[in-house]
Amino acid sequence: MTKKKKQKQQKEEHIETKDEASITNEKSLDLEAQLAEAQQSAKDNWDKLLRSQAEMENLKRRTAKDLEKAHKYALDGFVKALLEVKDSLSMGLKSAMDKNATLEHTIEGLELTNKVFDLTLEKFGVETVDPMGEIFNPELHEAVTMVPMPDKKSNTVLEVVQVGFTLNDRLVRPAMVIVVQ
Repeated sequence: MTKKKKQKQQKEEHIETKDEASITNEKSLDLEAQLAEAQQSAKDNWDKLLRSQAEMENLKRRTAKDLEKAHKYALDGFVKALLEVKDSLSMGLKSAMDKNATLEHTIEGLELTNKVFDLTLEKFGVETVDPMGEIFNPELHEAVTMVPMPDKKSNTVLEVVQVGFTLNDRLVRPAMVIVVQ
């Protein structure tokens, strides 16, 4: 081989080596950039995860506090409404103690107080179960006794000894009744 050819070949090999080195270098830089990008993405995701966990913990604490307050003050409105009944009873007692008090005025005061109390119960979903004359229902009524009465329809409520109550359609206390046998 001639010297020129040899030099040309060496030059070409040098260029190829240079090209390979530059390609390898570019690939290396590209991989480093991808790695840096992946590391930044992982860091960002980790930060998001930690923030989400902190938010969840804060939400749990707030919810627990709200629930505690709800349990603690759930009867607040009911108690305020009952205070009206208490005030009415106190005024009734005070007027009954008066020297000029009459039985009629005392009865009238008691009836008004009872009406205020019934309205207060109604306002909070408490309904009276007063089954006078209705068919006996063991889910709502409790039979105290049964009385044979041939002129009355069997299994009907003859007398209500004590009214019952439901709270939002759930039985709180059954009505105590006397039933026709």
